[in-house]
Amino acid sequence: MGRKGLFDLEKHFASYGAYHSNPVNILIHTVSVWPIFFTALVLLYFTPTICQLFNFQPQCFLARHGLFLNLGFFCALLYAVFYVCMDIKAGSLAALLCMVCWVGASWLASYLGFSLAWKVVLAAQLFCWTGQFLGHGVFEKRAPALLDNLVQAFLMAPFFVLLEVLQTVFGYEPYQGFHASVKLRIDAEIADWKEKKQKMGPYFL
Repeated sequence: MGRKGLFDLEKHFASYGAYHSNPVNILIHTVSVWPIFFTALVLLYFTPTICQLFNFQPQCFLARHGLFLNLGFFCALLYAVFYVCMDIKAGSLAALLCMVCWVGASWLASYLGFSLAWKVVLAAQLFCWTGQFLGHGVFEKRAPALLDNLVQAFLMAPFFVLLEVLQTVFGYEPYQGFHASVKLRIDAEIADWKEKKQKMGPYFL
């Protein structure tokens, strides 16, 4: 049985699916969402660490390997914990990917240095976000979810992309009947959106 409230995976995934029903748009998001998350962590590597804030510099294992408890770490940890709370199995895989991204982003940022890293991040972010907006405008023909739900767009999108891949490749579902229930919700939300669009005219996105 699914969770309710903030961790209601079925509700959130259906809402996400209503904005991502076109196959091309889905593919664009599949290949761009996690790079957005990764490159954001690259930039967050240069934020102050907890130790720096409290003027304490221990020689720990993580520091010796270029890993620091900075904003990037806590951002990755927040995403990881949230995904596990939404679904233990797929969420644990997503959490592992989040922490792997943090480690990889930390090493890449350390290698590039800030003067080059921010340029790489900017280029990657612009490329990936442009692709997503084109996916919505050209193929989905519906404004992206971030215009209506920032939490879904930034916090939940990486997990939903992974969940779509697990569903497509392995037929995974968090619990029996999940996908059937989600499809009914998606169809209902899309029908509601089309009805509102028809009433509001061509300027309604």
